[in-house]
Amino acid sequence: MNSREGWSRVLTVIGSIAMLLGAIDPMEGSVVILPGSGLVALGAQIGHQERRLIAYRAWVFLLIAFGVGALFGLSAIGGFGGPSGRSMWWGLLILPYLIGWSMGIWGPGAARWVPALGIVVGLWYLALPTMILVQSKMHPRGPVFPSILLVIALIGLATIGGCIYRLRRQSREGIATRPTSPSRSSVPTATTR
Repeated sequence: MNSREGWSRVLTVIGSIAMLLGAIDPMEGSVVILPGSGLVALGAQIGHQERRLIAYRAWVFLLIAFGVGALFGLSAIGGFGGPSGRSMWWGLLILPYLIGWSMGIWGPGAARWVPALGIVVGLWYLALPTMILVQSKMHPRGPVFPSILLVIALIGLATIGGCIYRLRRQSREGIATRPTSPSRSSVPTATTR
């Protein structure tokens, strides 16, 4: 392994860990996920990986950057929905962040442990809406928007589905590329007559 490959691997691992850890709290974790996705994209570029993989990682980074920028911008002007006076539809500007994060976890070129841990985060995203609903019934503080909770649950389902797809594909590709040992039936034997 040369120096470029080593740095590529280090950047990809650190970036993947940041993307997984930041997803525990998707809003506050955005400041960890954004640089993490940038490190993964940089690792793909430095490692001279396939062009389609470099392009994929760059698009994931751009989606996350746009969505996080929208998240910060909307937060700076008071949010959306409820008392802000802005329609809930403004929340659609944040969707590229969530979609980009999910694509970054189960996309091509990810190490096998990334989608495996992505399933855990996807399950967490399925549990979050339930926890929020239970908490809002016990201690009502303000309105709970079911549409936002539904989006979080759908992102969790999409992440779980994508991770399972990636893990199954990796295991099939691993079986297809694994060197096979010659079986007894294919080994030529001397026959006597």
